[in-house]
Amino acid sequence: MKFARFVIGGNVCTGVLTDDIIREISGDLFTDWAYTGKVFPKQDVTFLAPLVPNEIIGIGANYVAKKEDLPEVLPEIPVFFFKPSSSVIGPDEEIVIPNGIEQVKFESELAVIIGKEAKHVSEEEVLDYVFGYTIANDVTAPQFFHQDGHWTIGKAFDTFTPLGPVIETELDPFNIRVTARLNGVEKQNSPTEFMIISIRKMLSYLTNVMTLKPGDVILTGSPIGAELVGPGDVIECEIKEIGTLRNTFVLSKEYSKVL
Repeated sequence: MKFARFVIGGNVCTGVLTDDIIREISGDLFTDWAYTGKVFPKQDVTFLAPLVPNEIIGIGANYVAKKEDLPEVLPEIPVFFFKPSSSVIGPDEEIVIPNGIEQVKFESELAVIIGKEAKHVSEEEVLDYVFGYTIANDVTAPQFFHQDGHWTIGKAFDTFTPLGPVIETELDPFNIRVTARLNGVEKQNSPTEFMIISIRKMLSYLTNVMTLKPGDVILTGSPIGAELVGPGDVIECEIKEIGTLRNTFVLSKEYSKVL
């Protein structure tokens, strides 16, 4: 099923997308929901990020260019980072490049949506705790990376985590390709088998560090090919089984100073 969050008539709603029709639902997306009986044509609604995340956790440098490059020995401690929920936007919203920065980097990614509380879960069982999957663009300002590996500021600006367009619950995450087109030109296109830390391994690892809760979003890494972009550039992050997440980069009109 494809779950969407959208605006119609000034109201924020949640629904199930089937072809070009959205059937509104009410209740808790992760536990108990029901159809309201309201149906909307897809073209009449404005899509939002498909959820308001609880936590957003990303993993860094998690793809190789080809399968032969996968390391025989995995990192003992993978590089994880947090992104604030305030950085989330939806499809077709503008990604704002902060004042004083000329360029930022796009990073198309598969995002995992946790559906139930998970603590100390084995790799074999961890997918049972996944609700579904969406597309993320882990926008990054590398200029704000600390020389000692501090990534938070460079990942945390408002609008730096586009998500969408839907949450797909019926997806084989091991048999998809993560792609990105910049101004119509393909820049990223890799199967998830090129991940260094697999989805099962990263999720299980995290549950042994912290309790994952419903609504947590795990960004699984970006394929080789991400580039720096500037105002006016249009990025389309795509996973065919989920859809296309399209956003345009704009320059901030507000003055801001980051120390």
